[in-house]
Amino acid sequence: MRDFTRVMKALSDPNRIKILKMLQHQSLCVCEMQAALGIAQPTVSNHLKVLEEAGLVHSRKDGLWVNYFVSDGSSSPYVAAILGNLRHWLKDDPEIVRLMEALPGLNRETICKRKIA
Repeated sequence: MRDFTRVMKALSDPNRIKILKMLQHQSLCVCEMQAALGIAQPTVSNHLKVLEEAGLVHSRKDGLWVNYFVSDGSSSPYVAAILGNLRHWLKDDPEIVRLMEALPGLNRETICKRKIA
């Protein structure tokens, strides 16, 4: 029951669902997600922590970057079911459509330079 509840709670925030939808298309770093969602970096990081604890996303360090990607679902049948279905859900939602259209224009080097400058 605890695993099921953790997954459902992780999906209870619209920004976490948006993060999952973006990560279903490509792996991203925090600054790319922040730019796409228009929310603060600590907020994105907190959302990612909840998603990781639920087993929905994983991360991998790559040089200066930490890349986040969707889990393969092998850790839990609940994660596998949700991620499998989420691929087909919300395709016509205006916010999701906007995010998917913005993904190709995200460039981590440019985004992070803007923040440092």
